[in-house]
Amino acid sequence: MPLRPIDAIFVHPKQRLYVVYYRGELWQLPRMKIDDRSWQNRRPYTDDSSSLYLSIHQAISDPVLAQKLRTLDLPVAVRGSTLPRFEAWWEAHGFRWLKDRLLTGESPLAAHQTTTPAAKVLNDQPDSLINRQTNNHAGKGDEEQISTPSADTDIFADMLAELTDEVLEQKL
Repeated sequence: MPLRPIDAIFVHPKQRLYVVYYRGELWQLPRMKIDDRSWQNRRPYTDDSSSLYLSIHQAISDPVLAQKLRTLDLPVAVRGSTLPRFEAWWEAHGFRWLKDRLLTGESPLAAHQTTTPAAKVLNDQPDSLINRQTNNHAGKGDEEQISTPSADTDIFADMLAELTDEVLEQKL
């Protein structure tokens, strides 16, 4: 089974431009901005590919371009590596890394790393804020309501993991 073609953003430090690795082909963007307009004005990258470095920022903030380029939230150890080193890592470890992320219920897409799930926001609140909320609402029903979202999130995470198992283990 072939590996999923990957989209990744590289930087050429001397020419100060972005090069997008799109499904195995290199595309040079006309300016140091990653948006749909730059993508529409791209041209094939023909210079030496060994001088390209994987960008540490793979998330695309332009929602239109984020739908076209499905960049991944790659491991920190890979960020900043050269194109040949990145391709070797992707060939050797990419599928296993992607499968592990899906099995744990994490989204491997870089675009998803910019949003914060509601359960995480609730868990990241300072204890004083939670104590204030429980003191203001002395009823037991309110306390249960505060802890309910994390329980619901766990159920959906388990469902996502089961679905991922079925998809990844499916024989073609």
